[in-house]
Amino acid sequence: QVQFVESGGGSVQPGGSLRLSCETSGFTLDYYAMGWFRQAPGKEREGISCITGSPARTYYANSVKGLFTMSRDNRRKKLYLQMNSLKPEDSSVYHCAADHMCPRPWREDDRRYPSGDFGSGGQGTQVTVSS
Repeated sequence: QVQFVESGGGSVQPGGSLRLSCETSGFTLDYYAMGWFRQAPGKEREGISCITGSPARTYYANSVKGLFTMSRDNRRKKLYLQMNSLKPEDSSVYHCAADHMCPRPWREDDRRYPSGDFGSGGQGTQVTVSS
């Protein structure tokens, strides 16, 4: 059974940092692209990053580029998102997802990816940025 469990969220002040984790199971992580998306109540789903399998190449939406860094550990079957210089508009529920591939070419203004075409469905982890 394919599963995703996100963790690491919390409440921080603007300018703060958080590191999110996504633990996966039920599939071979190496074979898939992975990514993070976020969705706040009443707002549209926003894809923010994608990382290819091997070699790992990372892609970011323009809203987080230069501020967030995604990485993966295939051996541990985990995905990470280091979030720095957080802003109130980053407040959301963050989810991880698996895609068959990152879209090519990657468009930094395209919020559809990761689409979760292989899988998603974790409960997500809440990030709240406020003073």
